[in-house]
Amino acid sequence: MSKPDRPTETTHFGYQDVPVDAKADLVRGVFDSVASRYDIMNDLMSVGMHRLWKRRTVGEARVKPGHVVLDLAGGTGDLARKFARLVGASGYVVLADINAAMLERGRCRLVDAGVAGNFSIAQLDAEKLPFADGSFDRVTISFGLRNVTDKCAALAEMYRVLRPGGRVLILEFSTPAGAIKPAYDLYSFKVLPLLGKLVANDDDSYQYLAESIRMHPDQETLLGMMQDAGFERCRFQNLSAGVVALHTAYRI
Repeated sequence: MSKPDRPTETTHFGYQDVPVDAKADLVRGVFDSVASRYDIMNDLMSVGMHRLWKRRTVGEARVKPGHVVLDLAGGTGDLARKFARLVGASGYVVLADINAAMLERGRCRLVDAGVAGNFSIAQLDAEKLPFADGSFDRVTISFGLRNVTDKCAALAEMYRVLRPGGRVLILEFSTPAGAIKPAYDLYSFKVLPLLGKLVANDDDSYQYLAESIRMHPDQETLLGMMQDAGFERCRFQNLSAGVVALHTAYRI
């Protein structure tokens, strides 16, 4: 008698349940689709606020000359470009992402900005970082953690590759204050997909964006996950009434 098939382990892709081993490819497909219009869509969707959120992250990172920085899910290089200037010739920045199309745009933007000699590009999975223990002074991930299948594994990897005294910074959409939630939901599920259709010819990817935000852990839950991964001095700051949160912590 043959054994019954084991049930397929699933995870969420937006509001859909999909096989765990399929999610990374689905996420990759989303960003393949939007890569060419990603930066202009960021400006339109956030009315330019994403620049202020990222500036806050860079400021909180307190990157110094000589530091080595890993920018996970770094996409088109907004943070990596700023970090490369801050670390100087004696430091180094790794711009990392799972998506080759996004990385290519990031590489071009860094080169166009005159950044040279102190950065590299790495296509990788945040759950399985190909770096030695204690390789980095800072690890950042901006609007990328919600797309990771196993967030606990990714947090454990971030902890592993940080040097003692190093700092992690996670900038991500989060759970907004209740007073603005109705308007935020209307904007997310009606306006964003429409913008995606008109500007990027892709409403499905921006529907996924709205859904993935709702499936992401809230501020306190993510804080607990970071503590469970071994991080210390964990805290978060709500930005724009909690639409976005910046979580920070140290490896002691």
